[in-house]
Amino acid sequence: MLGVGAVKNMFALSRSVYVTLWKRSASQAAGQRLDISGIYPPIATPFTKQEELDYHKLEENLQKYAKIPFKGLVVQGSNGEYPYLTEEERVEVVSRVRLSLPRDKLVIAGSGCESTRATVRMTERMAGVGADAVLVVTPCFYKGKMDSRALTHHFTQVADSSPVPVVLYSVPANTGLELPMDAVCRLAQHPNIVGLKDSGGDITRIGLAVHKTRGLDFQVLAGSAGFLMAAYSVGAVGGVCALANVLGRQVCELERLCVEGRWEEARELQWRLIEPNAAVTRKLGVPALKQAMEWFGFHGGACRSPLQPITESESQQLRRDFSSNGWL
Repeated sequence: MLGVGAVKNMFALSRSVYVTLWKRSASQAAGQRLDISGIYPPIATPFTKQEELDYHKLEENLQKYAKIPFKGLVVQGSNGEYPYLTEEERVEVVSRVRLSLPRDKLVIAGSGCESTRATVRMTERMAGVGADAVLVVTPCFYKGKMDSRALTHHFTQVADSSPVPVVLYSVPANTGLELPMDAVCRLAQHPNIVGLKDSGGDITRIGLAVHKTRGLDFQVLAGSAGFLMAAYSVGAVGGVCALANVLGRQVCELERLCVEGRWEEARELQWRLIEPNAAVTRKLGVPALKQAMEWFGFHGGACRSPLQPITESESQQLRRDFSSNGWL
């Protein structure tokens, strides 16, 4: 019978072999621009009632997501509660997702930190455990000083050192600032920055980002299912959508209808996704997303403090937002 130490060594060896193969594959693909078009759920991080990471529940979710036609998964994004995880926990979650997920599914890992130095380090660690790309959020603690000059410098330094492609991440609802358009245009010229996830919901801004970066092979992703169709109509190539954790097949269907130009059908489906999407994002947030996941056969689990579960009245409202649109 193998001891605990031997098991750990075997696991470390298998991970090392996997990462070596991944790096070899990445090297063979050098010079090819990473195609990030498609739908990604920014997966939730399951916790136990004691707020410990629940890797068993995470694995069960991953097995279900592997059967949905996602382009890949975003791991350690805002819906993954990344600010509440330690550095080691963030890296471990990404590592386990990459080991579990089929190779043809992309893993985009959130590596953003407040300092450039810490983001560079986290980016390297995420790449080291197999992330195909990193999603880097705007640093925001000193938001009054995070102008175009500071943010352009930050993202350039990260992209210069990153072993994998970088996706910019603008989420003003959480950070209190938008990545300025002039910074987006400059950063889009960087050979290792492949796209932008814009969660602000301003379609004119998404359309302008697409327009201003035409010819640069720069890809724009919608940051929410609530405006996914509108984003596609102005040139976005996909979406990172919290609602896809719950209604993954439906969000992928909306993508298909948009790509095929079946706009009337797409509009009907988009209408039915607006209210449930708003409920699990700007209205009630991650605790509501985790509750909805439980209703739809996934494991949401507890949130990590200081996030609290939704109240009974909020739960009733959440159920109405899904049931009134025919999902429950």
